[in-house]
Amino acid sequence: MMVSVICLAYNHGPYIREALEGFVKQEAPFPFEVLVHDDASTDGTAEIIREYASRYPDLIRPVYQTENQYSKGVRVAQTFLRPLVRGRYVALCEGDDYWTDPHKLARQVEAMEANPGVDICTHCVLKTKDGHPHGYEGPRRSCLIPVERVIMGGGGFVATSSIMCRTECYMQDTPMRETLSIDYTLQIQGALRGGMLHLGDCMGVYRRGVPGSWTTVHSGPRKADAYPGFINMLDVLDSYTGGRYSGTIRFRKLRYRAHIIYRNIQKKLR
Repeated sequence: MMVSVICLAYNHGPYIREALEGFVKQEAPFPFEVLVHDDASTDGTAEIIREYASRYPDLIRPVYQTENQYSKGVRVAQTFLRPLVRGRYVALCEGDDYWTDPHKLARQVEAMEANPGVDICTHCVLKTKDGHPHGYEGPRRSCLIPVERVIMGGGGFVATSSIMCRTECYMQDTPMRETLSIDYTLQIQGALRGGMLHLGDCMGVYRRGVPGSWTTVHSGPRKADAYPGFINMLDVLDSYTGGRYSGTIRFRKLRYRAHIIYRNIQKKLR
């Protein structure tokens, strides 16, 4: 097994079919699997996953919950999908995003195999909002992104649906990922050894503004509510890396603190 695709879905009924189509249409000269976790959806998402799992039983390996695990504080991917991973690489795509290039997995594996000194590979994606193009996420040129730029990106520099990393990197629970378990910390961890390998071609779509998504819940003034956790994670990262990136971390923390101050001023003016 070369690649294990991890897809987390919850009430993605209007979108999950496109995500699944993006998986099954991949043309790759190697075996891959799709691990789909439905977190007790109530909108028909699980039924669509069952449909595809029955049509592609050798490809799609579903996990269904009867009670929502995320609301209980369970780390879903770590708890339910990690034990199922068989691939040399792990690729991510949440149920409200999708891939548009049938050679996405093949191209990323080829790039990773040619660059054994890197642990993570990403690519450009199209951002959409309410079904309309809304710019791009990630550079539109192929490059090796240094870890300092990844730290400064704050998790929004590249899209989660573009991430592929070596399985040993994905499985490693570093202190920063224990502190904050989101794709931002995975991006940083993946870039620590040799930077982030980035492919400039657009190979997927990232939907912004989907109800219930992390970016929607933490949008506008509420976005700053998450920043104390980010600052704490960066302190852990600074200690973990022996101060190697202290300057970058200090600047990133200043930006978070500025957002928090601005949010507090807005609250007082209301």
